[in-house]
Amino acid sequence: MKLKFTLLGLALFLAIASRAQRKPRNTGNDTISSNYVPSNLFSPSFYTEKGNEFHSVNGEPGSKYWQNRVDYKLQASIDTITKVLSADENITYTNNSPDALQYLWLQMDQNTYKKDARSNFVTGFQPRANQHTNGYQIESVYLVQNGKTEKANYIINDTRMQIRLPKALTAHGGKINVLIKYHYTIPGDFGGRTDYATTKNGKIYEIAQWFPRMCVYDDSQGWDTLPFLGAGEFYFEYGDIDYSVTVPWDVIVAGSGELVNPTEVLTAKQISRLAQARNSDKTIMIRTQAEVNDPSSRPVHKGTLTWHFKMFNTRDVAFGASKAYIWDAARVNLPGGKKSMAMSVYPVESAGKDKWDRATEHLKHSIEYFSEKWFTYPYPVAINEAGIAGGMEYPGIIFDGIDDSGKELFWITAHEIGHNWFPMIVGSDERRYGWMDEGFNTFIDVYASDIVNHGEFAPKRDGEYAPKGGNPADEIIPTILDPDAVTIMTAADATPEKYRHTIVYFKAAFGLILLREQILGKDRFDYAFKNYIHKWAYKHPQPNDFFRSMENGAGEDLSWFWKGWYYNNYKLDLALISAKYVNGDAKNGIQVIVANKEPMAMPFTVEVKLKNGSKQRMYLPVETWIQNKATTFTIATTTEAESVTIDPDNALPDINRGNNSLKVK
Repeated sequence: MKLKFTLLGLALFLAIASRAQRKPRNTGNDTISSNYVPSNLFSPSFYTEKGNEFHSVNGEPGSKYWQNRVDYKLQASIDTITKVLSADENITYTNNSPDALQYLWLQMDQNTYKKDARSNFVTGFQPRANQHTNGYQIESVYLVQNGKTEKANYIINDTRMQIRLPKALTAHGGKINVLIKYHYTIPGDFGGRTDYATTKNGKIYEIAQWFPRMCVYDDSQGWDTLPFLGAGEFYFEYGDIDYSVTVPWDVIVAGSGELVNPTEVLTAKQISRLAQARNSDKTIMIRTQAEVNDPSSRPVHKGTLTWHFKMFNTRDVAFGASKAYIWDAARVNLPGGKKSMAMSVYPVESAGKDKWDRATEHLKHSIEYFSEKWFTYPYPVAINEAGIAGGMEYPGIIFDGIDDSGKELFWITAHEIGHNWFPMIVGSDERRYGWMDEGFNTFIDVYASDIVNHGEFAPKRDGEYAPKGGNPADEIIPTILDPDAVTIMTAADATPEKYRHTIVYFKAAFGLILLREQILGKDRFDYAFKNYIHKWAYKHPQPNDFFRSMENGAGEDLSWFWKGWYYNNYKLDLALISAKYVNGDAKNGIQVIVANKEPMAMPFTVEVKLKNGSKQRMYLPVETWIQNKATTFTIATTTEAESVTIDPDNALPDINRGNNSLKVK
């Protein structure tokens, strides 16, 4: 009896082993021509470094994660005759790192407008002779350390300042104050991100990157001192910013954060209207078109006024200033019963039906959608400002185009305010990794267009995403086929303008669409992505933190996707080789052979169109390609079919759709 059970057990073991290691019969698939090499895409050890106590293996901040803090107090004034901004700056810098710092580095972005700035030589097309300023004119720099005030020893190199400390700033909480007195000439219409421009009722000043800001010191780069060259934007520490701006009496200032002295700079009527707007889902006029040139819309009629703002837990602040502003506002409804305010300021040239009359509405609805879907907007105010910067973002304020209207106004508004989530809440290094800023933001914008106002502006098809207005999966293909196209992981400033929007915005965003809709599914993607946002809010994630967060949160090894889509422009060509009834009888099902003919792989859907008019679908996971260049499978049918199609929705970036469908034989 014992021997019988032993033999039976052996037979069962062999049967299970045989089943577990079964090999498909020889189908001849190995003779199909293909450029796909499974071992290249699915090679192990994608991550070259292990997680550590600062950046955990699960993509979250580690147990000893740290970052430094910067608080600013600024007192600025604008001379509207000379176009000069002057300011006194008090920086409080806290060194939370484990390292004593012998020197400090600051960003000096206004120096990008100097004749000898490095940024002039990046694209091969230098600015004209009249498109320069002298950059920052530093009047004095002092240090306050351990209660002692002394002149700072500093050098300025291009858009960076190094301050060489007389005594190292101690680790784990050491503090120092840097006092800088400076002025600079505001760039004209060549400024791009910061400028002044003439309108019918006065000049508009868009003031950004206007004060020396501390470079980030982190565990990835040490001091992040990349110069400001243009395409690579910003990377900052978080802190509180208290700033005031003195301007002529008739100028309205709209700035990041909350206006803390409204009774000094607004009329009683404007204060009352703002109170009404705080409780209104409809846009309320704070300063009407008729009041723009009416002195009664200002509390004084001579001299200057000082506008005082505060913003907490922010990376930066910016503001607009003009006597030409129309001003309106509305309440923003946030999760958990929280409230914020959406405002727009714009000249009469921008007013009109379906123009800037709807700017606050667009801003309000975008913030409400992003807050509900991903992370609650944290600031008391958001401002949409019309000028010539035409699509630029800063915490709590965005600069959009004077002439924007219709769908374009919604799309640009949603995109620029969306940057408050990426990279102003999730504080990635956009000077190095533009895709973690523009790509993520464009991705969330796509769904905003689908949802806001019942899809009034859907689908999103603009300069950032499928600009020709067609199917994104088709529109990205020419870029993938372009042998000169850079990859998503190319440094921001090394990405030529020809490919900047296509790669950094479009391809990066479409990759997340593929991940959400074709690979992970919406539930798993959303859970992992929201976790990434919440864990890295007000912190500094690196690319691997995002990759690991998505893999751990969704429960998938996605290294093949990061490798093929982010680090390379691998082509995808799924080809339907044959579709035949098994043994010539429809009741036995349809035997299908699909080949993967290029280096990229993707999960895919197969659709059978039956002669009775119905359709049935089958989903094949990416593991289909982990060993094979081609796969053979049977689709169960009980009636005759007309055709078989792979990727019937044209959702995948398949470079040859001509081989995706066959008549059933």
